[in-house]
Amino acid sequence: MTPTVYIETSIISYLAAQPSRDLITAAHQQITHDWWRRRRSAFDLFVSHLVVDEAAAGDPDAAGRRSALIAELPLLDITPTVTAFAAFLAEAVTLPVRAGADALHIAIATVHGIVLI
Repeated sequence: MTPTVYIETSIISYLAAQPSRDLITAAHQQITHDWWRRRRSAFDLFVSHLVVDEAAAGDPDAAGRRSALIAELPLLDITPTVTAFAAFLAEAVTLPVRAGADALHIAIATVHGIVLI
């Protein structure tokens, strides 16, 4: 059985972005590119509508590159259980309002029993 992985938007952003001059960001980009090239075929990759929406936002050229990377990946549903769990997480760990999407990413992966990267 092939392991499954939920690909969160930051992974797609690192893949699609122009090389950064910031050393830490450049390192994240390089690690992400290496994993994508060498290891992604060892996993069944999934995204959600949240990832699709986030990837499509912003600069049209970058959004196009991000969207192309995930175009063929299967989508995980955002069910009422997912949204309820995300709300619970946001409250239980006192996340700031701006981290609501992060709670939703965690909830999507958890409810579907998939590793989040």
